[in-house]
Amino acid sequence: MFTHEDLAQLQAQSLKMQGWIRQQTFSPGADKALRRFSSWEVAELIFRVNQSTLRGRLATDPSLPQGLVEEDGRQRWYTLEEINEMRRRIKVNRRSLMPARPAGKRALRAAIANFKGGAGKSTVALHFAHAAALDGYRVLCVDFDPQATLSHSMGLTDVAEDYTVWGIMARDLIHETNRMNASARGAESGAALPRRTLPSSITDLGLDGLRVSDFIKPTCWPTIDLIPSCANAAFVEFASAQYRHLNPEWSFFAAVSRYLDALPDDAYDLILFDCPPAIGYQSMNAVFAADMLYIPSGPGYWEYDSTTSFVGQLAEALEDLSAFSGAVPTGTMKLPKVFQDVRFLLTRYEPGNELHRAMRSAFGKVFGDRLAEHPIEMTRAVEQSGRFLSSIYETDYRDMTRETWRRARASFDQAYDEFKTHALAAWDNLEDGQ
Repeated sequence: MFTHEDLAQLQAQSLKMQGWIRQQTFSPGADKALRRFSSWEVAELIFRVNQSTLRGRLATDPSLPQGLVEEDGRQRWYTLEEINEMRRRIKVNRRSLMPARPAGKRALRAAIANFKGGAGKSTVALHFAHAAALDGYRVLCVDFDPQATLSHSMGLTDVAEDYTVWGIMARDLIHETNRMNASARGAESGAALPRRTLPSSITDLGLDGLRVSDFIKPTCWPTIDLIPSCANAAFVEFASAQYRHLNPEWSFFAAVSRYLDALPDDAYDLILFDCPPAIGYQSMNAVFAADMLYIPSGPGYWEYDSTTSFVGQLAEALEDLSAFSGAVPTGTMKLPKVFQDVRFLLTRYEPGNELHRAMRSAFGKVFGDRLAEHPIEMTRAVEQSGRFLSSIYETDYRDMTRETWRRARASFDQAYDEFKTHALAAWDNLEDGQ
C-alpha cells in the first residue's frame, strides 16, 4: 500500500541523487558556466566571415577584444560578451554584423508545442535559444513544462513555484479580480454586481506585489534570461481549475500574454515558449501568447498520429476560446486567435532510415510548405548533448571529433536559419502596438 506520504519520501530520496547528478553534469561545480568560443568558430560559424578578415580587423584595431590566447599562439578564445562587442563595432564590406530586427516592434513570441512527449520540444527550444544568442539576439525563454527540462538545461535548479508560470497566473488572477471589483459594474441598471472574493490562501501569498522582473532569472548565457519551471508547479492545472471557479470571468488563457505585455518592447528580441506535453491551462497560455507556432515531431507513425491529434485538439480549444471574443480583456492579443505562422519540424531524423524517409514524405504531402525543409538529425553528438543537459553550441568541439561535432551543429544551424527566416517574416507582419 502506498500513500502520498510514501510518494513524497520517494521524491525526497530522488532529489538527493538529483543534486549529485547535477554536480557531475555541471562540473567542475554545481553552477553551469558558458564556455569560450574559438576564433575559428567566431569567424566561420558565428560571423560567417573569412578567418583572415577577422584577424585583420583585430590586428588593425587593438581596442577590439583580443580574447584569451592559447600557449602556442595559434588560437584565440572569446566570451560571448566579447563576441557581441566585436559584433557591434565591426563591419564587413560595409555590412553590419548585428542581427536583423524590425524597427518599432516588440519581441517576437514563438511557442514550441506538441502534446506528444519526447517530440523534442525542449531540445528545439534550447538549441534555438542558444543559436539566436550566438546570432546576437536577446532571448527570453519561458518554461511552461513542470518537467523543467529546459530550466535544468539552462542551469536553474533551485526554483520556487511562486516564480514560475503558476506564479504569473496566480498573480494575474489577483490583479484581474481587483480590477473587476474596482471597475464600474451594472452601469445601465445602476446596480453593482457582486464582488469577487479570493481566499486568503491566494491573496496572502504576496504574489500581487511581485514585479514583472521578479519572475525572470539570468542564465550563464549573458543574453538569455529564463522564466523557469519546477516539479512543484505541476499542480497548476488543478489550481487553475479552482481559480476559474473562484472567478469565472477571469480570462485565464491570457494571463501570460498580459504579463509579457508589461515588458518593455526593446527588452528582448525573441521570446521562446517550451510547452508541456498536454493541452491544458499552461499550454493554452503559451499558444495564446505566441505569434508563431512551431510543432516538432519525431519521424514515426505514432508520432505523426499524435501530431495530427494535437493539431485537431488545439483547433477545438482555440475555437472554444473564441466565445470570449470581445467579452473579456486579453491584452494586446485578440480573439479569435491568429498566428503569424505555423510550422512543423521533424526531429531525431535519420536520413538513412527508410521509415523516416517515408514518414517525412507523408508529413510533406499533408502539411506542404508548412513542413520545415531541414529536419534535426539524430547524431551521436546530439545524444551526448542531451545526456549532459547541454546544447551542441555549448559542447566544445575538442571533446569529440570535429567532423562529428560539425555534423550535429550543421543540422541545428540549418534548422535555426530556416526558423529565423520565417520568424523575421512573422515579426515584420506584427502590427505596431500588438
